[in-house]
Amino acid sequence: MDLTTTYLGLPLRNPFMPGASPLGDDLGVVRQLEDAGASAIVLRSLFEEQVVRADRGFLVGAHDGYALAEGLSFLPQTDPHALWPEEYLRQVARVKAAVSVPVVGSLNGTTRSGWLRYAALIEQAGADALELNVYHALAERGRRGEEIEDETVGMVRDVKASVGIPVAVKLSPFWSNLADMAARLEGAGANGLVLFNRFYQPDIDTEKLQVRRTLTLSSAAELPLRLRWTALLSAQVRASLAVTGGVHEARDAVKCVLAGAHAVQVVSALLLRGPGYIGKLIAETVKWMEANEWSSLSEMRGFMNLARCPDPASYERVNYSLILQGS
Repeated sequence: MDLTTTYLGLPLRNPFMPGASPLGDDLGVVRQLEDAGASAIVLRSLFEEQVVRADRGFLVGAHDGYALAEGLSFLPQTDPHALWPEEYLRQVARVKAAVSVPVVGSLNGTTRSGWLRYAALIEQAGADALELNVYHALAERGRRGEEIEDETVGMVRDVKASVGIPVAVKLSPFWSNLADMAARLEGAGANGLVLFNRFYQPDIDTEKLQVRRTLTLSSAAELPLRLRWTALLSAQVRASLAVTGGVHEARDAVKCVLAGAHAVQVVSALLLRGPGYIGKLIAETVKWMEANEWSSLSEMRGFMNLARCPDPASYERVNYSLILQGS
């Protein structure tokens, strides 16, 4: 059974990899992931805020040991486990030396400024690719949508100009025209798109009347949105596509590939079940392929995308209207 795939121009033995998270912080866990079959290791994000604070002399940070990277809010508090800029670069080098599979660094930020120099530094530390996580948490009036889009495209262009390794852009679904944005990012040099970032919303403690940080792991209920956009975009862009968020079972991954994904990132399922679970996902994917007479992943990829789906309207507005009408 041929599970090989190509993601960001990198040949991989299968599409399964851990997504950006604390899973890459411990070399023992990293080796377990590789031994279980992970085709690449994606490291947690280095945040723009971390770089800015380090440049200003704040060399400490805080994070929840079980929080996913994209859910963190870094504040100037002491935590010996936080991977701040220089330590992050050392961790990239350590992970690269510990495994034979590709290592993907990650940057999270929103502005075109000096922190982007870390893209080149992450490459120099040994990363085989870079994931640029665009996380806009806008709450003030006065910022027009096209300004944010232009700034994001400019960030990608700046990063691509500074590195020689492939760059993937991790997006949220909240763009006025995601298909057009994807095309613009591809035009700016993005080698791949990761769908989608997960936002961790604050809660309110009704007893203490305080805002409370919350962490909710993903569930399979989040997958349909990612499947829809993977199916739509895989028919329109040449960039690699990775799905992250909502993949807990082998059938979830199968759906991603049928929609057009080149790679599948798993975090919550691994945090719940351990790094060895990635091996079970691979084995069960092979079992499903054998039962359904598929010989390779490349045959499956995109079989149910917008261009090849027997019912393209299922991805469009008609599906929305028919469901609401009970048809």
